[in-house]
Amino acid sequence: MNAHQLTPRYFVSPQLAPDDFREAAEAGFTTVICNRPDAEVPSSLQAAAMREAAEAQGLRFEVLELTHQTMTPENVARQREMIEGSEGPVLAYCASGTRCSVVWALGQAPSMSADDILETTANAGYQLDHLRPLIQQFATLG
Repeated sequence: MNAHQLTPRYFVSPQLAPDDFREAAEAGFTTVICNRPDAEVPSSLQAAAMREAAEAQGLRFEVLELTHQTMTPENVARQREMIEGSEGPVLAYCASGTRCSVVWALGQAPSMSADDILETTANAGYQLDHLRPLIQQFATLG
């Protein structure tokens, strides 16, 4: 597991394996969000198999498949609701952690400055400067 912290309660990671959930639970995560579509991974890493492995470790498992086309205001709000609804720290994963960072960044746009959002993601290893116009657009939706 290679988790990158964005906030005290939200971490992002590249693709997890089923055996990573034990480490996630031991690290104190309570919720895992899968942002990777099943079509991108083999059956052993698809949401149903991952849910089974996560729940076996006592973790809540949520799925919000994201692609460039599905990074909509509705899905951004849904991700934010899943984070806010968690009883503890959240670990979100996709192929590299970038989509999980992007959806967080867009969800923070109404309440954080673009500079602060981009600094936070950069500190976690995700350079999203090219998304500044989109972040500014999402800021007006809040």
